Amino acid sequence: KIRMNTENYGDVLPIPSDLSIAQFPNFFSSLGASDELSKTYQWTDYATVDGKVYGLANFGTVTGFVYNKKVWADAGVTEWPKTPEEFVTDLKAIKAKGQATPYYTNYHDSWPLRQWTDAIGAASCNEGAKDALATTATPWTSGNDIYTIDSLVYSIVNQKLSEDDPTTTNWDQSKVMLGTGKVGTMYLGSWAISQMQDAATKAGASPDDIGYMPFPSTSGKACTVLQPDYKYAINKHSKNQEAARAWLDWYITKSGAAQAEQGISSVRGAELPAALKPFTDNGVQMIGQKQDKSATVKKIDKGAEINLDAPDYRQKLVDIARGAASGDQDGYFAELNKKWSEAQKTVNG
Repeated sequence: KIRMNTENYGDVLPIPSDLSIAQFPNFFSSLGASDELSKTYQWTDYATVDGKVYGLANFGTVTGFVYNKKVWADAGVTEWPKTPEEFVTDLKAIKAKGQATPYYTNYHDSWPLRQWTDAIGAASCNEGAKDALATTATPWTSGNDIYTIDSLVYSIVNQKLSEDDPTTTNWDQSKVMLGTGKVGTMYLGSWAISQMQDAATKAGASPDDIGYMPFPSTSGKACTVLQPDYKYAINKHSKNQEAARAWLDWYITKSGAAQAEQGISSVRGAELPAALKPFTDNGVQMIGQKQDKSATVKKIDKGAEINLDAPDYRQKLVDIARGAASGDQDGYFAELNKKWSEAQKTVNG
């Protein structure tokens, strides 16, 4: 993003996640009309300004838990938990077995804690769950997805079902630990599956032990949020416009990169990756998230100084849950609700 203060930021690049859609035409070349490109590619609406598309995703991911199937089976758990309560019970069974850390927070690297925000919509099976934050004064109350998500994080840590000292976690090591059965579960996008499989293989364990499960539901239905990974765009200042577009089209439609990452290709009609076949076999619904009020939600979030798309507030939640910071879940949620409702009044008037 620093390089984008100049005109020299490559020919093709992933769009930085914190760049607003309205700014896309300032930096990127139009790839074509949205009504045409949307016939071939999914998620064009995530990068469309005034009917023109400025970025295309190579693949999409779904949300859920990557887990070691052998660890769960050895603990006597052979079916995916249907509710957050069942999930905690299953982690307790893994802990009782004594061979693996049930859940690994990756607190030290911190960004994996942000991933939990992507479960908004999955818990309630509601495509409008993120948009609802624009008009929900107190999201951290029972019945709202963010309450369900953060309550589960709190319960896992508070009931000592995660690593002993989260300040010493290590992302690269965590992949080996999950791959070899020293860790049972981590909440990550489905993009992580191939990385865990590779880690298992390199450590002499079986990549077949790596599984993926949806977020436990509060709606009675198993759902996962399907969303695009990084969108790729062409630098509008590039002197290689034709070559850049040819490469971008090849990369998305012919390179096989999406399949190698176990990603869901943005090309419509492409086959689902093998790692997600259990989702279709078990009737997990893949839903999107509406974007109609996303700008309002971001303004409220910024005004509240919570930042749902950063790990900081959830790191504090972990600290409270493990006794490293004062307070409890109810008190912290009340604090978050107060900040949110005050910012909402300012934004909505």
